Amino acid sequence: MDRLQAMAAFVRVVETGSFSQAARQIGVGQPAISKTIAQLEERLQVRLLLRSTHGLSPTDAGVRFYERAKTAIQEADEAELEAKGAGTGLSGRLRVGAATTFARLMVVPRLPEFLAAHPDLEVDVVLDDRVIDLVSEGIDIALRMGELADSTAVARRLATGRRSVVATPAYLKTCGIPRVPADIAAHQAVVYPQLGNSWKFHRAGTEASVTVSGRVRFTAAEGIRAAVMADMGLAVTSDWMFWPELQNGDVLRVLEDWTLPDIDLWAVFPTGRLASAKARAFAEFVETIVG
Repeated sequence: MDRLQAMAAFVRVVETGSFSQAARQIGVGQPAISKTIAQLEERLQVRLLLRSTHGLSPTDAGVRFYERAKTAIQEADEAELEAKGAGTGLSGRLRVGAATTFARLMVVPRLPEFLAAHPDLEVDVVLDDRVIDLVSEGIDIALRMGELADSTAVARRLATGRRSVVATPAYLKTCGIPRVPADIAAHQAVVYPQLGNSWKFHRAGTEASVTVSGRVRFTAAEGIRAAVMADMGLAVTSDWMFWPELQNGDVLRVLEDWTLPDIDLWAVFPTGRLASAKARAFAEFVETIVG
């Protein structure tokens, strides 16, 4: 076996926990697998596997080698797929996970451009404001905003967006325009529990923290949008969530001389496997939209 084949054999042994099962999957005899692992250990001058009556298990060095080897094999496979598809565009099916409102406002209107560029590609868009498990749901790429709950996630920052306090002109006409953060305490707030009810503002090195109160709370951004558009109060939100209305004046920013923490947009890929060419292409497409 050559070097890459030897790495692939080792990965199969670790994943199956058996020389014989790995041999059957690869289609060679068990002695060939045993010999390959022995040659690997000899070349690396380190023990990769522990053999016992309970089976096989990787050593600490074996675990590290397994992770690197699996990545190298995936990269080689991906390189072959990209080479085979060169000049023909992407094909097959791409499953994208995204928050409902962000996708509806920012991605779906531009999706025809992506489909036109890749006529052999089909796209499934899974809309859910919750953080779903990418592997179990078969998601190739998820678009997520804010801090990532999983620090080990395979992710790429696509853009950093502005957060603002927004309201409709009708609400501001009736209830007044807040001039400093402390004024917010006298207003109704449309609360998004994921952001909490404490808003921190900054201006020229000064920080102002305001605890807001409101009679309505929503667990999804669609509810925040609907409540704001119904003149129910102020909301803290990313500008992406009210992009059309901020452009046409149906919603206004207030306290513009104060800043709130920005929000990051991430492309998140399933842990444990490399991002496919289709997923990377989609991430680059979204980056052009919001960048």
